Amino acid sequence: MIIKLIISLLVSLTLSKSVIAADYNFKFGTVSGDTEPLLDAMRYMAKNIEDRSNGQIKIDVYGGAVLGTNKEVYEQVKNGAMVMTIADAGYLSDYYPDIGVLNGPYLLADVNDFDKILKSDWYAETISKLTETSDLKVTAFNWLFGARHIITNKEIKHPNDMKDVAIRVPPNVMWVETFKSMGAKGTQVAWAEVYGALSTGLVDAAEAPIASIIGAKLYEQRKVISMTGHFKAFVAPVMNAKIYDSLPKDLQEIINEESINAGKYLTKLTLEGEEGLIKQLESEGVTFVRASEIDMSAFQDATAPTYDAFPDWSDGLFERVSAILK
Repeated sequence: MIIKLIISLLVSLTLSKSVIAADYNFKFGTVSGDTEPLLDAMRYMAKNIEDRSNGQIKIDVYGGAVLGTNKEVYEQVKNGAMVMTIADAGYLSDYYPDIGVLNGPYLLADVNDFDKILKSDWYAETISKLTETSDLKVTAFNWLFGARHIITNKEIKHPNDMKDVAIRVPPNVMWVETFKSMGAKGTQVAWAEVYGALSTGLVDAAEAPIASIIGAKLYEQRKVISMTGHFKAFVAPVMNAKIYDSLPKDLQEIINEESINAGKYLTKLTLEGEEGLIKQLESEGVTFVRASEIDMSAFQDATAPTYDAFPDWSDGLFERVSAILK
């Protein structure tokens, strides 16, 4: 009798957990490849949220644009799907322009400076307005995706070396204007199609963090990486704001806390792993032009006018953000 009672209780607990686990099922997608540190951080976040919520929240992680392009997935989130994704300031600026300044060229002298922005009143105001205008809820913005560098078949040491180079850019004004200021020809190509675009010669070059270059195997098509670091990219997990607001407060707190923890985890992976990734690429025959060999002042001067190309920005936006970073 006792054994039957124990079995009955165990079955009941198992069924209860299954019911609870079905309460909030999310898909968490990105265009980045499954082997990239970003996916490790997404899986880290998903597991910790599931564990801390006792299975009330279940998050399945998808890489490689399985859920769609960046823009397609943002629209899914915006329209109320049970979907989370990873966004950067450039894409989010389509919904609230001011946030795009965070994706500007050479904005950060050091990645640690970004913390000053995250603690500022300006950031709190901007994120609040983004949510109001888009129904996109940013749960953290401390995920260091990495410095973005140029991969092509020639050394890039000065903006003049970029003249008339056809470089892949995403469908975002900040990228287009940044490379236009260098004299390059920005060609809009979805990330999942970059390898093919390099293979066919549609573009001469691409730009991305080292981990993404490996994840997309771009090194098979181009063999010189110039470490221009033109964008120091932070990204953010994003979900639908109405869905977030509908969650119990304790689950909201878990999502917030584990989003931040996963950002710290990704930042650690990114900073500690880059030299190892460089060695991996060198073993594949890739040559690196290090930052010390590049005229960074010339790149900074060339791209400075980019910040004047956004009439929809609030007056004095760049100056306000620059003051926060001092």
